[in-house]
Amino acid sequence: MTTSFFHPALIMILGACILPFIKDPFRKPFLVFIPLLTFINVLYLHTQPGTYGVVPFLNLELTFGRIDGYSMVFGFIMSLMAIIGTIYALHEKNVWHHVAAWFYVAGSLGVIYCADYLVLFLFWEMMALASTFLIWFNSEKGSLAAGYRYLLVHTFGGLLLLLGFVLRYQATGDLSFVLLDENNTRLYTWLILSGLMLNAAVPPLHSWLPDAYSKATAAGAVFMCAFTTKTAVYTLIRGFAGFDILIILGVVMAIYGIVYAIMENDIRRLLGWEIVSQVGYMVAGIGIGTALAINGACAHAFAHILYKGLLFMGAGAILHATGKTKLTELGGLYKKMPKTLLFIVIGGISVSGFPLFSGFVTKSMIIAASLQEHMLLVGFLLTLVSAGTFLIAGLRLPYFLFFSESRGSEETYAKAEDPPWNMQAAMIIASFFCLLIGVYLPFLYEMLPHSGVAFHPYDQYHLSETLQILGFTALAFYFFHKKIAPQPTISLDLDWFYRKGGQVFLWLAKYPIQKADDAWGAAYRVVGLNSLMTTASFWSWFDWHGIDGVVDGSARCVRAIGRRVATVLQRGQIQMTIYYTVTLAAVILIAYVWL
Repeated sequence: MTTSFFHPALIMILGACILPFIKDPFRKPFLVFIPLLTFINVLYLHTQPGTYGVVPFLNLELTFGRIDGYSMVFGFIMSLMAIIGTIYALHEKNVWHHVAAWFYVAGSLGVIYCADYLVLFLFWEMMALASTFLIWFNSEKGSLAAGYRYLLVHTFGGLLLLLGFVLRYQATGDLSFVLLDENNTRLYTWLILSGLMLNAAVPPLHSWLPDAYSKATAAGAVFMCAFTTKTAVYTLIRGFAGFDILIILGVVMAIYGIVYAIMENDIRRLLGWEIVSQVGYMVAGIGIGTALAINGACAHAFAHILYKGLLFMGAGAILHATGKTKLTELGGLYKKMPKTLLFIVIGGISVSGFPLFSGFVTKSMIIAASLQEHMLLVGFLLTLVSAGTFLIAGLRLPYFLFFSESRGSEETYAKAEDPPWNMQAAMIIASFFCLLIGVYLPFLYEMLPHSGVAFHPYDQYHLSETLQILGFTALAFYFFHKKIAPQPTISLDLDWFYRKGGQVFLWLAKYPIQKADDAWGAAYRVVGLNSLMTTASFWSWFDWHGIDGVVDGSARCVRAIGRRVATVLQRGQIQMTIYYTVTLAAVILIAYVWL
């Protein structure tokens, strides 16, 4: 290992280990210092591309530090989001919440900089375990169960990944985390792909996302919306760029997510479904696999972390103030939470692809790549979904939260207010970067892995097309907004199967299996235990009266003889005792001489 390489994940891990011992008033400065130090370290490492942190292990070589174009752009945004997320959570009193969040970030950074599957798996599981606590720390009803579902689903994904790379190592003797060949797929290829797709929430492995993110703490959801799916996107770029199946799955994700977001009543579940939709763009870009498409996937992941984090921070601010997350229990908040309204609008128009905001210059890159490869249907469907995104995040969400009539209680409305300074500061930083990416293209474009690819989003055709789509969508919302008004309903999804499966398993465990266990226990007590006790009683009796009787009987006999002799020979008269002693000595002496 070179002396110039210090792993960014190690800074977060050491900080998380020290944090519980840091007390006020030093805790908050420490909370800001560690992510900031990690970010500075990431910037420094990006000036030194190469391979670092190679550690021999058994007969293998583990590589912890691979610094190239891909890890640079993802390392930058992940460490930046660690700062924003930690500032947003500064008011959090539970120190273990920060510890879990930092281990979660460390897991993501570990995956981004690794170069082999073993190290990837180590940090992959660290992410899954640490992020589970961000759900469990929420005291809301259902969070505990959601955390268990999240952990079980990701454990299953981890097992797929583990099985895949073990089979690959057995077949090739190679553990390196490199691009796999689409024309030479084996079972391990699909197992690894499935394991990674589960974290990216690719259907049908997606239902964990809205379920878990809606039950995490307000700050925990901000971390989760940034790290899990985008780290998975990074791994798909590394290992599966150009796999055609990802184009189909990506388009399905984009459509599937936006359809469910339209029906959703819970604002955090709504945003979760939007993540599924937006990650669909990235997955489709990875499947297309050209330099422009890969740049688009990286750029859209970068922008998505910021504007989706901003939207989740806005949702968390509402949850923090009112304790509510359902649209049917909110409304009319624009006077009570004007700053939160501003931040949610910025996030909403960013994800919608408004000119001058981040989504406009990143999402269109993927659509342009599909059209460049003559995938007209893919380009059309992704463009259509962008209209749906504006309808949901740019219009429906802010309208029914802030401008429609209040549907909640007077108590909820009275409690509503803008969040504490730290939450606002985090949202200001995220808003700034959403705008910066949209107006100053070199900031993001110069970080993208394929530097020779030119893309100019601000041409006349693209601007005209985008404004027409947005204008038509706004007009449609004006006339039909009552048709998509929130309803207090639950939208069934594929999670129905594992929720019902879990209930069926619980029922089986509670009734037939438990009753069978009780019956077996009763039978054992009657047949097995009684027989065992009878046998044990017999051998105890035999030992006491048989074995011990012989031994103890001999001892008692010797003791009785001794007492008799003592009674006869020791009568308390000294002359008699001397007499018997001398006589016995004489007999022994004579016997010794003559015999």
